[in-house]
Amino acid sequence: MISAADEGLRLGDARGAVDAVTIAFADPRAGLFGLARLGVARAGDAPRASGLAVLFEGARPAAVLAAGDVDAGPAPDWGRVEVPGLGTGVGTPLAAWSVRFEDAAGRGFALDLEALSPPAELSPGDAAGGGLRGYEQLCRVRGEVRANGRPRRIEALGQRGHLWGVPDWDRLALTRTVSAWLDDGEGVTLAAARPAGARGHEDEATWSALLSPEEAAVVDDARLSTTYDGEGRQRRAGLELWVREEDGVPRRAAGEVVCGSTLELGELRLDSAFLRWRMDGRPGAGRYDILRRAVG
Repeated sequence: MISAADEGLRLGDARGAVDAVTIAFADPRAGLFGLARLGVARAGDAPRASGLAVLFEGARPAAVLAAGDVDAGPAPDWGRVEVPGLGTGVGTPLAAWSVRFEDAAGRGFALDLEALSPPAELSPGDAAGGGLRGYEQLCRVRGEVRANGRPRRIEALGQRGHLWGVPDWDRLALTRTVSAWLDDGEGVTLAAARPAGARGHEDEATWSALLSPEEAAVVDDARLSTTYDGEGRQRRAGLELWVREEDGVPRRAAGEVVCGSTLELGELRLDSAFLRWRMDGRPGAGRYDILRRAVG
């Protein structure tokens, strides 16, 4: 069971341990989509911080930040961790947060987030976490975005995730994070991990939950399909969610990529995309990230 204590930084002492917070939002009407991730890793005796942020306006990135190997301080927590140009804050644990991102040209966002769902827990026993545990929450996102013009106010839907543990990239081929935020204030989140040497979706461990103001309901059986372009980037996706094993008919969702970018992160490659979704006839937007070993 996730509690307010889990909002703190959970780095631990294990070699290779990481703790990361990821925030994403989508305002399809304004054509604005954004992602921010702050992480802290155990590097010898001193914790080191890293950050990643991307702001899309329409189909193209308007601002990008990638920073690594920053001193996280002697006792980092999620109220104080930051890297140049990117920081987050915790207002009320599991309920309210903030994020700010600004690149060298002054583009970025300053946003407040309010939880719209209880946390959906990814437990230590879920292989879909790839060695990580944590939780995901659907959020209302409000604030200011500055892309290639004057500042714009937005009110959108998004998601905040907090994951920690020791990822085992010697045994992993890739991990996936998929989310859909529906216009009526509900959503779905999915995590998947593919073992090294596995062939495709059918060999991946998956975890999923339906998010609403009333509950975060873990899905008994979640199936993800993906269509790729010639360079292996996601173009379309489909979800089939058997919320309970005895259900006669699954919940289905279909998404098509609106914008995306590939980021090289040292030994890893991130294909990050935002999609327009439709689930049970309801429209929405969301995110689909694939993290894998970099080729070459």
